[in-house]
Amino acid sequence: MIFNDFNPLEDKIFRVIDNDGKVINKEYMPDLDDETIIQAYKHMLFFRTADEMAVSFQRQGRMYTYPPCLGHEAIHAASGMNMRDQDWLVPAFREVGIMLLKGVSMKEIFLYYMGNEEGSNFKKANHVIPISISIGSQYLHATGIGYSVKYQKKDEIVFTSIGDGGTSEGDFSEALNFAGNWKVPVIYTIQNNQYAISVPVKNQTNAINLAVKSVGFGIPGVKVDGNDFFAMYATYKEAVEYAKAGKGAVLIEALTYRKGAHTTSDDPTKYRTKEEETEWHKTDPMHRLKKYMDHKGIWKENEEELIEKYKLEVDKQFEEAENMPPYKLDDVFQHMYVDMPDDLRKQKADYEQFLTWKESKK
Repeated sequence: MIFNDFNPLEDKIFRVIDNDGKVINKEYMPDLDDETIIQAYKHMLFFRTADEMAVSFQRQGRMYTYPPCLGHEAIHAASGMNMRDQDWLVPAFREVGIMLLKGVSMKEIFLYYMGNEEGSNFKKANHVIPISISIGSQYLHATGIGYSVKYQKKDEIVFTSIGDGGTSEGDFSEALNFAGNWKVPVIYTIQNNQYAISVPVKNQTNAINLAVKSVGFGIPGVKVDGNDFFAMYATYKEAVEYAKAGKGAVLIEALTYRKGAHTTSDDPTKYRTKEEETEWHKTDPMHRLKKYMDHKGIWKENEEELIEKYKLEVDKQFEEAENMPPYKLDDVFQHMYVDMPDDLRKQKADYEQFLTWKESKK
């Protein structure tokens, strides 16, 4: 219904609540009980708390470059809450909330951004592929996994995401072309947060939106208010039903705003204005869901106490990650080939020499 009613060719956008948390499209409101809605907000609150702390740890020099997810909480909560244990998650680097709901721990995420490969060894998360830093490659991986799932007639769905800038990559088009042809059970999300580092989305394409790109590949597409939890939840629910019915892939453009920097190596003040940030702040996904709960009178929790509880948990997981023994040098090299080639042996020897030199300088 959603994919039919909100045609991207007409540049329609699907939303359920407005910026004040009031329902404006009652017929599309997902059937969620109060407890589930409260739990969704708690998920989002944990995501935001953990994300802000991750930025702080990086600024303290205790972690390497980190890509903030601030402002993407509604997309992550809605996606993760529609994912089953047997489903696949093929993430890029701005899907921390989805990864958490799939069973990845903050400790593992911290390890990854500390340069420890154990951070990609998801011990309690089923069917989660390591983070893809190469822009767009995750879409191809998701398509391949989707083809395998369909070929083996398994009851599994694949979820993957990309940024607005990633839609200009060849991998994006190649993946969707095969997805449309093969009718794979993959839910492709574009997290359109307005900027690919410093390049605004208006410079990425001359198309009226990004969801419309689905049309050329013969798959359903829809543009959704990515800061509206209910709209995102309803869209993912319909997408899951479509994929489970064997109808194939869908493309979801989630219109949102990256409230933080592209990564902690970036300075967004160089390419966007305070006025723009203030305007987008009015659409904040957490503020909107909180206002909805306030209208209904269902939020009874002490938010400050919850945040303090979450901070303690995140601190604990960060300390565990920070106190992990160093990653074994041999493991960096020995698992790439059955027989290590000469150029890799030389790289290893050069690095061992560097480590010896570094130790001697202490």
